Amino acid sequence: MASTIPTTMKAHIYTNTSPTLEANLSISTSVPTPTVSGPNELLIQVLSASINPADHKVPELPSPVRRLVIKTPATPGMDFCGRVVQAGTKVDSIALGDIVYGRLGPKQHGSLGEYIIAPANVVAVLPKEGVTVDEAAAIGVAGLTAYQAIQPNVKKGDKIFINGSSGGVGSFAVQIAKVLGCHVTASCSPAKAELVKSLGADEIIDYTTTDVCEYLRAKGTVFAQVLDNVGTPDNLYKASDDFLIAGGKFVQVGSPLSLGALRSAASRALLPSFLGGGKSKYEVYTIRDSAEDLKVLGQWIKEKKIKVVIEQTYEFEDVPKAFAKLRTGKSAGKLVIHVGK
Repeated sequence: MASTIPTTMKAHIYTNTSPTLEANLSISTSVPTPTVSGPNELLIQVLSASINPADHKVPELPSPVRRLVIKTPATPGMDFCGRVVQAGTKVDSIALGDIVYGRLGPKQHGSLGEYIIAPANVVAVLPKEGVTVDEAAAIGVAGLTAYQAIQPNVKKGDKIFINGSSGGVGSFAVQIAKVLGCHVTASCSPAKAELVKSLGADEIIDYTTTDVCEYLRAKGTVFAQVLDNVGTPDNLYKASDDFLIAGGKFVQVGSPLSLGALRSAASRALLPSFLGGGKSKYEVYTIRDSAEDLKVLGQWIKEKKIKVVIEQTYEFEDVPKAFAKLRTGKSAGKLVIHVGK
């Protein structure tokens, strides 16, 4: 198998990201193919990838900060589904030829290249049936985020508010909360209301015409969790004192990547209530690699308990168009790129 692996590969690369990542992407056919160097590593031929806001937000950080995370020239992309073509000496649970899915952290060689290296213990093998390669490629960041941010914090019968329910994380979150037995109140635009309702939301708030905080206050202290995928309205966390139950939790997933947003998150986490801060538990969610969580999500998709919402698929040469679409913030579900055959 190893003898068929080319020494160079095709990949989207960038060295600069001003004014945007996609404006600087180009396809190179001479990128050195990464090689397995550790006993627990896999070399994966990428079949499909999906993109997330972090795929452009991290590269677009100020250069001194970005260089601490990613060396350039680099290839973006974290989510993937692909074929294992080489494995380290201690890999025994995954075979050559297996189709696997998962996510990478931000790194130099991302999933918008033909080959990637991933640790064997952070990928899951695609179920034999019931889950397509494109669906599996879209699970990674969004699926893990929604599952890990909700599952430890709720029980059957709880009420949850999901702020931003039609994007990648939101479309998974609504369904996962319903599988876990929750009553779901979700915010979205009118254009996405039918989609969010079809995913299982019990109540929908049109954030374009409704004061979200006042709507939730009117419900009383009934919610066990707030999952905030947006970061606005700015007063949502403070207002949650009036609608989160005792012991309820506010989990921050999404927000603008700016100094102002970072200051806001810091004040929410650190400012005591007697100085004007909120009283509820506040957590800034951090994703954790977990093959077991990926397997759970894959099984739920196979069993049709949840579905992967894919708004659009793109061919490899159209990656800049995919990023331009993602940047609008108006995607319903996930955007998937076909990388290999």
